[in-house]
Amino acid sequence: MRLTLAAILLTAAAPALAHPVTVQSCNREVTFDAPPSAAISNDVNLTEMMLALGLTDRMVGYTGVSGWKTLDETLREGVEELPELSAQYPSREVLIGAGADFFFAGWNYGMRVGGEVTPETLAPYGIKVYELTESCIHIMQKDKASMEDMYADILNLGTIFGESDRAEALVAGWRTELADYVAGLTPLPTPPRVFVYDSGEDAVFTAGRYAMPTALIEAAGGVNIMDDLEKSWAEIGWEPVIERDPEVVVIVNYGDVTAEQKIAFMKGNPAFAEIDAVRNDRFIVLQYVEATPGPRNIAAVRTLAETLRAE
Repeated sequence: MRLTLAAILLTAAAPALAHPVTVQSCNREVTFDAPPSAAISNDVNLTEMMLALGLTDRMVGYTGVSGWKTLDETLREGVEELPELSAQYPSREVLIGAGADFFFAGWNYGMRVGGEVTPETLAPYGIKVYELTESCIHIMQKDKASMEDMYADILNLGTIFGESDRAEALVAGWRTELADYVAGLTPLPTPPRVFVYDSGEDAVFTAGRYAMPTALIEAAGGVNIMDDLEKSWAEIGWEPVIERDPEVVVIVNYGDVTAEQKIAFMKGNPAFAEIDAVRNDRFIVLQYVEATPGPRNIAAVRTLAETLRAE
């Protein structure tokens, strides 16, 4: 069969297929022979990464939102065509039953070490897993949290789904936006001491060295008082919080206990009366989707930086 000149030119102009591609996912290399077509994401922040890349037409649903958190208007509109397959962590049967070929999750973001849903347990069913970079500390050593963790996830998702151009444009835009914003900030004489209050009363769940808030706080000009906690998100006693006397408390807002209730708890507890942030009523509220890795991290840095510089 002879090709016409137009067909030859069209063939020559067509881009070469990018797949197969291989990406690094925590301590594994994962190869994709073709872009996933039946993807599932877990949690609001991971789902927003998928939305940022325009991947809803390759998704069959999402999991792990309504059991703890709510969808704000932006996210609700983005996933209105998709079902929530599980209110909290999905079972293996849920993922298999949905016909999934890809699961975007993380350790303690939809998967638990030794649990029934892991890359190894899903592999026999043809479901490939990409793990949230921030969460890799649960299974391997990694550097402390940085904005590069979020950027890496966006770029890897772009590679996996054949949307590298879009991913690279997003990351380049975020890098420029953040660099320009930080360059214009008023320098602080010393980094303010910041504590992250996620949840809990008898003990407190907070962000350590490997959790995204550490990176956000540092980008804004502060320092996480639990920077030496060799964990990502972890429960600790209140004693080190009192001893380290944070000047600002970041409240992570989600779940049944509101940000206002968390602030009222700290302000009403005599044990916290001498904490600088409590005495001076310096609280910052970040939504869960802002405090965890995802597209809203840049806005979160702005919120933190403005409050750290407020009188």
